[in-house]
Amino acid sequence: MSEKPILIRGGLLIDPASGIEANHDILLRDGLVAAIEKPGALTGVIQHEQPELIDACDLTIAPGLIDIHVHLREPGQTHKETISTGTRAAAAGGYSTVCCMPNTAPVNDTADWTAWMQAPERDGAVRVHPIAAATVSSMGEELTDYAALRDAGAVGVSDDGKPILGDEIMKAALYAAVSAGLPVIQHAEDTRLTGGCSMNAGPVAFRLGLRGMTVESEAAIVERDIRLLAEIERETGEHPHLHVAHISTARALNAVKSAKKQGLNVTCEVAPHHFALTDESVGDYDANYKMNPPLRADVDRTAMIEGLLDGSIDAIATDHAPHAEHEKEQEFERAPNGITGLETALGLALKLLHRQHKMPLSRVINLLSTQPASILNLAGRGGLVVGAPANVVIFDPNAEWVFRSRRSRSKSKNTPFDGWRLPGPVHCTICEGRVVYSVI
Repeated sequence: MSEKPILIRGGLLIDPASGIEANHDILLRDGLVAAIEKPGALTGVIQHEQPELIDACDLTIAPGLIDIHVHLREPGQTHKETISTGTRAAAAGGYSTVCCMPNTAPVNDTADWTAWMQAPERDGAVRVHPIAAATVSSMGEELTDYAALRDAGAVGVSDDGKPILGDEIMKAALYAAVSAGLPVIQHAEDTRLTGGCSMNAGPVAFRLGLRGMTVESEAAIVERDIRLLAEIERETGEHPHLHVAHISTARALNAVKSAKKQGLNVTCEVAPHHFALTDESVGDYDANYKMNPPLRADVDRTAMIEGLLDGSIDAIATDHAPHAEHEKEQEFERAPNGITGLETALGLALKLLHRQHKMPLSRVINLLSTQPASILNLAGRGGLVVGAPANVVIFDPNAEWVFRSRRSRSKSKNTPFDGWRLPGPVHCTICEGRVVYSVI
C-alpha cells in the first residue's frame, strides 16, 4: 500500500544539487518527488488527489540530511542505542539517511550482518546504509569480502574505532575497494602513539595531569595513507577513494589539501564538535567532552572552520556515539570516548558557520546532504529533483530552540551541548515519502 501523496506549500526550496534557491511547491508521491513547481501551480492536485498538505510558509525546504558516520550500536550494545532509537534521533535532527559504522558486537564484517542491519525488523525510522568492516573482526590482518558486502548493501568499508596500521594491509584494502567500487574510510590514529591517552596533548592536558594525543598521531596516518594511494595510482593506474573520518587537526587537513592538488581521490569529513569546541571545554574532567579524536587546540578548531569555508573539507558528519549514563560517569581516563550528535548537528552548523562565519545556507545544506551523498555514491539522494527519492527536511533558520538532552530521542544522553540555544529547529523530516518527524 503506497503512502498518501504529500504537497509541501509555501517554503523556500534550497537544493544545492540543482542550484535551486527559490519558493516552490513540492509534490511527493509513491516515495518519490513527483513535481516541483512555482507556488500555486499545483492547486489542481489538491482537488484530484487530496494529498496531505504541509504548510512550509516562512520555512526552508531542503534535501533530507545525510550522516555518513554514526554508531547505532546494534547488534550487541543495545543498552547504549538501537537502530530504532538512533534513527528516531536522526529524524528529529533532519536526517533521512544515516550510514552506520561496523564496530558493533559482533563486528559487522559479513554480508549477513550487513543485511540484518537493514531488515524491517530493526524498525528504522530513516534509511540505514551500513559501512562494513574493512578487515575481519576489525583486527587489521585479513580483508573482508568487499564484493559480497557491497552486494548486501554496504556503502563503504572501515575499521572505524581502530586504524588500519599495517602498510601492506592498508594498501591491499585500497586496491580491493576500488575493484568493488567502495571507499575506504580510515580512522586516522596511530595507536602506537596514543596508548593511555585520553585528550589532546597540550597545556590543558598538562594542567589536568592527563596523557595527551599528539597532532602527529592523526596526521602521520593520513600522510601514510595518501602515500599508499599515490603508489597504487602510479603502479596500477587505479584511482582508489580514501575518505578520512572525523578529521581534527590542521596538519592532517593540510595533507588532504596537498593530495587533492595532486589529483588523488581523497575526501574528508569533520564532526560538529571539532569546529564548535576546543580542549579547554574539558573543564573539570567532564567526560561529556571526551571523544576520539579528542577536542583539539583552538588553532586546529580554526583550521576546521577554514576548511569548511574554503571547500577543502567535503562533509559534516556527526560521529554520533551514544553511551549509557553509567559508562560516562567514571573517571575521565576510564570513561568511553564519544558523544551523541544527530539532533544538534544542523543547529551547530547554522550557528557557527552560517551565522558567525556567513556561510551561505546552500553551502551548509551541501555539507550536510549533497556532498555526503556524493562521497558514498548514494544515488538519487542529497537532492530534490523530479524522480528522486522523497527525502526532505523542513526547518526554520531564523528561529531558535534550546536542546535538552533529557528530551533526546536517542537512548543515551551523553552530550556537551545540553542547554545550548541553537538556530534552525526542524519542523518536519520526510524519508522516502513518509513523515518520520513532525511538529507542524
